[in-house]
Amino acid sequence: MKIKLFLSALALMLSISSAYASFPVQRTTVPATTEQTVTDSELTETVELTTPLARAAQQSQGIALILWFFLGGLAAHRWYLKSPVGWNILFILTLGGIGIWAIIDLIDIFTENYPNANFKNKFF
Repeated sequence: MKIKLFLSALALMLSISSAYASFPVQRTTVPATTEQTVTDSELTETVELTTPLARAAQQSQGIALILWFFLGGLAAHRWYLKSPVGWNILFILTLGGIGIWAIIDLIDIFTENYPNANFKNKFF
């Protein structure tokens, strides 16, 4: 019985610790470069290339709203938008600040002012 409990705890710890990168990832955009001569009129048009990791890290406003509506009591939208873990747990324990905090989150998601959120598009 003890070995099963130990192995279960070990598997849980390994699965949680391997889910996150152990180094900081910079989310940057890189301007496109060309070998050709560029005129002044062409300089006004800039093309931004993003790395696949930076594109994958962007969240959708529509998914955040769906999570807020259906799983808001479990702070699913806050987990999705990468809020700090302690604040998410406090959100769950206080029932969304008795609803006030949840409404503030909804307004922040609609206005795209949610802290740490990197919305790639309005909906989906």
